[in-house]
Amino acid sequence: MPKLDLSTVPVKTGSIYPAPYAAQMQGRSSLRLGAAGGLSQFGVNLVTLLPGALSSLRHWHLNEDEFVMVIEGECLLVEDAGETLMQAGDCAAFPAGRPDGHHFINRSERPARFLVVGSRAVHEVATYSDVDLKVTITEGQALFTHHDGTAYVPPKEDGQ
Repeated sequence: MPKLDLSTVPVKTGSIYPAPYAAQMQGRSSLRLGAAGGLSQFGVNLVTLLPGALSSLRHWHLNEDEFVMVIEGECLLVEDAGETLMQAGDCAAFPAGRPDGHHFINRSERPARFLVVGSRAVHEVATYSDVDLKVTITEGQALFTHHDGTAYVPPKEDGQ
């Protein structure tokens, strides 16, 4: 495939998270570079975090490996053991099945960008470390539950 023209790759914003967690992803966007290039065995995403934004809820993957390289700015990697400053050129790897939740937060005053490469399992489970939430993804369909497996029902908004 020829060189990707990043100006033609759609910017993805928003989240698949249910309420109230989806609203916490404000200020995060990504370019799905792997999908734009026709890749099917692994994902490649260029993520941008505006100041104050976080990459995701803190999570870990049961079946998918994940690799991150910061390419611009700085952000904090938050894991069970604490926070690590990540700057351009810094890398982190998250092996599948390792129950140590991670995410990135941009506490700087400039946008931060990082490349995420991850395997694509037909069946994946991600567990969120700081909230009672888990997602099971099978063939692209997401099912959210509590950690104990009971169905997650988003809270009703006021007035409903």
